[in-house]
Amino acid sequence: MSKVAVIYMGGTFGCVGSPLSPLPHDQFLPKLHAVMTSHTLLDLECFPAPDIIDSSACTAKTWLRLIQLIQKLQSTQNIQKFIVIHGTDTLSYASAVLAHFLAQSCRVILTGSQYPLLNVEGNAVRHQTDALSNLCYALDHINHITAGVHLAFDAQLYHGHSAIKHHTTERSAFKGISSAEKITTPQKHHSVTDQNITRAQTLNVINLMLQPTEQANLCHFLKLMTTQAPDFLILQGFGTGNIATNADIIHQLKQLQQHNCLTILTTQVTFGEIDQRYAISQWVKEADILVSNAIGHADLYAKILKLYLTYDEIQQYRQHWADTQ
Repeated sequence: MSKVAVIYMGGTFGCVGSPLSPLPHDQFLPKLHAVMTSHTLLDLECFPAPDIIDSSACTAKTWLRLIQLIQKLQSTQNIQKFIVIHGTDTLSYASAVLAHFLAQSCRVILTGSQYPLLNVEGNAVRHQTDALSNLCYALDHINHITAGVHLAFDAQLYHGHSAIKHHTTERSAFKGISSAEKITTPQKHHSVTDQNITRAQTLNVINLMLQPTEQANLCHFLKLMTTQAPDFLILQGFGTGNIATNADIIHQLKQLQQHNCLTILTTQVTFGEIDQRYAISQWVKEADILVSNAIGHADLYAKILKLYLTYDEIQQYRQHWADTQ
């Protein structure tokens, strides 16, 4: 039986006490291992992640360091199956980044919980918790999933780059495309280097979720942005990506391009694709911006990160936009 690496990254899953606070990993991991071995016959080994932090503090650096650990375990210990325990706040982002960078090179299930695994004292499994059921679900499926990255939550298994957190407190906190459904998944893995991690810390992405406002206000904001342009600007439009524009707004978007800022149009709606049948298509062509082909917002972030670490210029981002699947 091949070994499964269980990597712990923190989050509510490993908290104890009242109010909740994280149990140090050197105390939590032996307890976690004992719980798992009482529920499965899998050959398991627990590892602390390079960064064990609240998931709201995670950034690209955090997930790239995690990927580095996974790739090291692959090459040095020939481990090809991984379960990652991660906080729920940015679990969908972690899942999407791992999906794009690991692709089909191994088998990974990410999971987490809305409630801690252990009781207040930290000496037994909590009576009412989704942590144990989510963990056991991941353990039960790790030998049966296809190659790639998946997210397990509330007895559901999703393609990793498709998942999104859609509820703050319910146990069924995540939605996505079922892993049983065949979809286009990232195919080319990326070996993470120290240079990648250093560069990732300079990535500047601004996400602008459009609100009903006057066009002059949007134009003014875009003009201010040119003084210190981000690497990528995400415009979240209404419905299928609709944004009311005028010549001044289009001019400012073109000015941002002159500052090596790539603008990408997406939608603030949780599920569904951008639709170019409406008047939206004409101004998009005129402004010369890209339209997202990602499944969701976390998937779009992961695509952007991979582009940024592979290329340097906006022309290269455009040329290789379709290559990041």
